[in-house]
Amino acid sequence: MNYIQYTFIVNPPEPGSDILIACIADLGFESFETTPEGFIAYIPEKINCEGELATLTFDDFNFTFSKKQIEQVNWNEEWEKNFSPVIVNDSCCIRAPFHVLEKKYPYEIVIMPKMSFGTGHHDTTWLVCKNMLEFDFKNKMVFDMGTGTGVLAILAKKLGASSVIGNDIDEWSVENAKENCENNSCPDIEFVLGDGNLFSNQPTYDFVLANINKNVLKNYIPKIVPILKPNGFLFLSGFFKTDTEELTALCTANYLKPFKQEVKNEWTVLILQKAV
Repeated sequence: MNYIQYTFIVNPPEPGSDILIACIADLGFESFETTPEGFIAYIPEKINCEGELATLTFDDFNFTFSKKQIEQVNWNEEWEKNFSPVIVNDSCCIRAPFHVLEKKYPYEIVIMPKMSFGTGHHDTTWLVCKNMLEFDFKNKMVFDMGTGTGVLAILAKKLGASSVIGNDIDEWSVENAKENCENNSCPDIEFVLGDGNLFSNQPTYDFVLANINKNVLKNYIPKIVPILKPNGFLFLSGFFKTDTEELTALCTANYLKPFKQEVKNEWTVLILQKAV
């Protein structure tokens, strides 16, 4: 498969680039690389997204883009050029197999990201990992919704969870997550391909992790609540601080009470607890 490389120039780049990436992530782009002026995005040649791009306007920043066709990319090689280790609160290190670190960390996760989302570099992944480290996962049951590379599922297992299940709508992500689990000696994590329809006939969980975009979260929050145990916790991320009020209202209407909120570069993690 051939790809189209879009080079986006964003003015100003921050936080414009993050906002634009969040807006176009569902158009079919499979990889993003940040640059000082904005970012580069790759999309399969067969997908035409320029109609949607032409409709996007923003009050706080503007953008232009250029594009060129490229032959099939060796994605592993591209990631090796750009992927650096991520350190979360000096307790958790997320690295690629080709990184060699002198320092040891209590929790070390080896991720070969390929084309899946979730290397720890994005503020939302970092925020969820940081807050997971503050909770007791020992002997708990965990569901990781939209697992991507499986990084959150792997961390939950390393934190002592007894049962971890992750799902994703992308077959590539599910296979990548399985490979990453093998590389982290977590072969008993279960990954399934599918969307919210998987929620029927599910057991109940102590933790549900959902690092996705706002519109998907709004659709699935009512479906998540029935599989969350009383007093169980829901970690929501993948949205901006400005979306917090809307999502909090929806959660409150579904018997979820706010427990904690944290913001990093306008991205947010919202932790809620299910009422008994």
